[in-house]
Amino acid sequence: MILFVNALTVIDFSYLCNKRGAVGESWIVDLTLHGKLNEESMVLDFGLVKKQIKGIIDECIDHKLAVPSQINGELVNHGGYTTLDCTFGEGYHLAMSAPNQAYCLINSPVINEQAVIDFLIATIMPQLPSNIDKIEIELKPEHSKSFYYHYSHGLKKHDGNCQRIIHGHRSQLGVSLDGMAMPSIQKQWADKWQDIYLATAEDQIDASQLKHVRAKELDLCFAYNAAQGYFEMAISDSRCDVLPIDTTVECIASYLAEQVKIENPQSDVKVTAYEGVAKGSICYA
Repeated sequence: MILFVNALTVIDFSYLCNKRGAVGESWIVDLTLHGKLNEESMVLDFGLVKKQIKGIIDECIDHKLAVPSQINGELVNHGGYTTLDCTFGEGYHLAMSAPNQAYCLINSPVINEQAVIDFLIATIMPQLPSNIDKIEIELKPEHSKSFYYHYSHGLKKHDGNCQRIIHGHRSQLGVSLDGMAMPSIQKQWADKWQDIYLATAEDQIDASQLKHVRAKELDLCFAYNAAQGYFEMAISDSRCDVLPIDTTVECIASYLAEQVKIENPQSDVKVTAYEGVAKGSICYA
């Protein structure tokens, strides 16, 4: 017997790529379970699927930085926290220190859909009832109706897992002037922010203030204390954009609307900024 649940959840996370650095991603999770009927004449109650399996996925990878087994650097556990120091692309640098729960370690040379699928199946299967013989998972991005960008960030004021300093999203972007869509402006910002780290100016510190990692020349450094612990990072300045605001989707939409308005002062501006899949914020200027 086969049971399926489409769009069970969305994984919003970042993964470390030796070419692109920290890549913000949002994948929709479709789940299929193969097994025998239980005493309730079900493979598994839909309520348990949505609660238990979604909970496992959220706990093991959602709003984390996924790190593959092969990186251009080192990952060191210090007990309550872990440090990362690596290079990527054309000599770019990334260093991070965060509580252990901010990381997801995946035993694969690279992070891609199949690596994450294998990781999730290996994590979920031992926690399911014995009548379930096999599970299948499909990961897919949201169908894009406009240009999109991958970004990572951290929100120190958030009570939940958004406080983790490197997690991210794959987000569409809509811009219109006087009610007319402007693909050229959408593309301009999507290109500018492709694989970017969006930081908040008030979190920026001097390299000498870093406690657990070291910065390289031309790095920008950030740190904050949040409910889950102390977070800090250093990143090549060309891979980061420092905004004068928090990087919530509401603030991102407002910031983009203001920037577009500066370039188009005579037009009514509308910005639709997404945070991952099927959610976001709209701002007018």
